[in-house]
Amino acid sequence: MAYTRIHAVKATVQKALKYICNLEKTDGQILIDSFACGIETAHYDFMDALSKSSGVGDKQAFHLIQSFAPGEVDFDTAHKVGMELADKLLEDKYSYVIATHIDKEHYHNHIIFCAVDNVEHKKYNDCKRTYRHIRNLSDELCKEHGLSVIIPAGQKGMTHYERQMAKAGTSWKAQMKYDMDNAVHEAYSYEDFISRMQTKGYEVKGETFGDKALKYLSFCALGQSRFTRVSERNFGVGYTKEAIRERIKKRVMTQENFPVKKKFPFPKRPDAKRTLIDTDQEKFQENGALKHWADIQNLKIAAASYAEGGSVEELEWKIAEKNATAKAARSAIVDLEHEMKAKAEILKYAKQYMANRKYQRGYEKAKDQDAYFRSHETQIILFGGAENMLKRYEIKTTSLDVEKMQAKYDAMTVQKAKLKKTYQTAEKEVVEADKQLKNIRQYLGIERDKQEKEKTNKKHDISL
Repeated sequence: MAYTRIHAVKATVQKALKYICNLEKTDGQILIDSFACGIETAHYDFMDALSKSSGVGDKQAFHLIQSFAPGEVDFDTAHKVGMELADKLLEDKYSYVIATHIDKEHYHNHIIFCAVDNVEHKKYNDCKRTYRHIRNLSDELCKEHGLSVIIPAGQKGMTHYERQMAKAGTSWKAQMKYDMDNAVHEAYSYEDFISRMQTKGYEVKGETFGDKALKYLSFCALGQSRFTRVSERNFGVGYTKEAIRERIKKRVMTQENFPVKKKFPFPKRPDAKRTLIDTDQEKFQENGALKHWADIQNLKIAAASYAEGGSVEELEWKIAEKNATAKAARSAIVDLEHEMKAKAEILKYAKQYMANRKYQRGYEKAKDQDAYFRSHETQIILFGGAENMLKRYEIKTTSLDVEKMQAKYDAMTVQKAKLKKTYQTAEKEVVEADKQLKNIRQYLGIERDKQEKEKTNKKHDISL
């Protein structure tokens, strides 16, 4: 996704050109191109074109900035998209110089073009209609290059929810990193980590290992236009599928290195959560005393299961009820997480808008807008991007209340924590009830087998 803004250059064309062609900002001027003028002589070429038109006024050139979200595009693609934008917008009529700046976290293009064309010597008409044309051209190019675009309200092809969830690269990555860290912390294996990410709503590819497997693990969130690679370049050290597998393995092994010490070989009192002892093992068959002890323990465990869980029917009903509770809570968590992602995005842009509003106002009042822009470039670009996004989310900037927005988001965070606790409690109760049910069924099965065996032995004795 790219943000665009444009302003007129009046008496500082040479300074503006010098600024955008800075060696440090353009990788040694590699990312600079021009059309119908020389890079070093552009100012004089512009003056020549201006001299052929009457009534030009004080607007000698226009400065168009196309800024991409951090992490969404590499510098080659950014420069290519900027070139295509300039060519489509100016239709081979206006002289221009384009420079791609890569010194900031957000790559951005500066396009300075002459206010008069070289063919008919007419002035460029800078108005809301032409700005919308720039915006639409930029969006079309972003689509062609696989970059994200939010379709404005009123256009078909996206639901309101999808418009809210369409984001720039850095926001996807921040949420994805947060979700991966949570999954790594909770998973007991790499496979469980993948399963947890899928539960969070991510599509997965490249998760397998081996000679024929994809090199990178990649995730795609709900509403995201393309997959994001899990790599150290995108997320930092420790974010490859190999590294994630090792992180989980190391954490699990660390936890296993601190086993609970038991003072007694067997529990002192019956526990309904314990599993019945398998008395068919050879050591129980060879040792009558040990088998007698195991039978008593199984009886106690089964009795405890009856006492705590009730009948088979009651336990089955409890398991079904708790499963339904867990499923409903989990579904509510997923829905809430989706809503929170959209709210977090809006809140981020609201804070960004408020923090940089004073720079935009200073820019609008400045006598030398180019000079002011050079001094506060990052703040002005961030303000423009935030303002544009808030408009697309249909948020009125005249009545922004960041504290109220933050309070609502915090309330949703509390609600999510409660739902998570409900989900975890229900899941735990299902496991416990299931174990009790298995104990009762297993014990009843053992008793039936013993009775059948005794009947068979009696018949055998009578026949003898």
